[in-house]
Amino acid sequence: MNEALISLQKRINSGTAVVGIYGLGYVGLPLALRFCEVGIKVIGFDIDDSKVDALNSGKSYIERLTPQRIKSAFAQGMEATTDFSRSREADALIVCVPTPLNAHREPDLSFVINTVEAILPHFRAGQLLSLESTTWPGTTDEELAPRLEAKGFTPGKNCALVFSPEREDPGNPDYGTHDIPKVISGMTPSCLELGQAIYQHAIRTLVTVSSTRTAEMTKLLENIHRAVNIGLVNEMKIVADKMGIDIHEVIRAAATKPFGFTAYHPGPGLGGHCIPIDPFYLTWKAKEYGINTRFIELAGEINHYMPHWVVQKVADALNDHGKAIKGSRILLLGLAYKKNIDDSRESPTVEIMELLQSKGAVVDYSDPHIPTFPKKRDYHFDLDSVTLTADSIASYDCLILATDHDSFDYGLLESQAHLIVDTRGRLKKQSNVIAA
Repeated sequence: MNEALISLQKRINSGTAVVGIYGLGYVGLPLALRFCEVGIKVIGFDIDDSKVDALNSGKSYIERLTPQRIKSAFAQGMEATTDFSRSREADALIVCVPTPLNAHREPDLSFVINTVEAILPHFRAGQLLSLESTTWPGTTDEELAPRLEAKGFTPGKNCALVFSPEREDPGNPDYGTHDIPKVISGMTPSCLELGQAIYQHAIRTLVTVSSTRTAEMTKLLENIHRAVNIGLVNEMKIVADKMGIDIHEVIRAAATKPFGFTAYHPGPGLGGHCIPIDPFYLTWKAKEYGINTRFIELAGEINHYMPHWVVQKVADALNDHGKAIKGSRILLLGLAYKKNIDDSRESPTVEIMELLQSKGAVVDYSDPHIPTFPKKRDYHFDLDSVTLTADSIASYDCLILATDHDSFDYGLLESQAHLIVDTRGRLKKQSNVIAA
């Protein structure tokens, strides 16, 4: 390491290094707060003025991160800004921005590339750049390293470059940011050494791997494993439904086996920013090597089909009650992609709403965690969450339990609804409850 990197290592080891977090969302903001909690100075960067303004006012836009935690972090010196020129003040620059798919279901690295391009004019020797965004194997060395080198920065010589994928699990009370083992690798051994040094301040366990490509593939395998198994159990649900078998009872029985079985649960489709998206990052990259990832793509097809399956179940249920989808008032219960959180990214509920509306239904939603329908790139609903009362429930022709929040009063729903389509296996078996 040259003098700039030796100086960086000294600042990191002494706890005086400044961390810059780019993207103050569901990944970046918890990480920023964690660094603050251990006494590390943090500058948070985001292109969204409303997020920066909220944080600087001591407010939180993520339900599980309380305003008190925000205020405490800022009392310890955290700052939030849209001014990327302040990147030169940071020693470790950690990128936590989205990696979505484009309209052709191909990787969209624009958020990562645009962030790095915004950083580069202010990048200096002796800084560490870490990418946490999920992406295809090769991104760090094929996309980030050449951009640094074009500006005169060589990883391992006068700067450090690492990849350390995020492993946040919103709504999981047992694992916070610091509890979850963190995979990390660097472009060179010295890059890895510096990456470990900064992250070990905030993360309890670090798992080092031999290359950034290995780290990138590790994150994809984690999420593909879940996507494939959820696709399997969703297909099993369809088969079981046709056979008149309760798939949830089957899963509960199978889960009593103490070895060789892991319980995955079916639902209305996949949600969140990882599982519906990440598999396609590998399928896209695999084509470069002449490989067709049929197994992964088949699971994706099944999971993508599930909202359509739910809508068909709603149509059949309404038909049995002498009604059509067109003109029916339908209430979706749960906008978040999983229970007890306020995150609706890629939520299958939204696609179900769009499909029902396209068939002429009047749709509403109820979600105590999401009071107003958020802005989305592809879907536009000017709606507020409906408060569940005996009268409001009874005013709908059909309810769809899409996300089984613990805060729902299931007894009230079961007693007052004319018809409920249950996609989560949460409700009692009775005449007005239809499994989907």
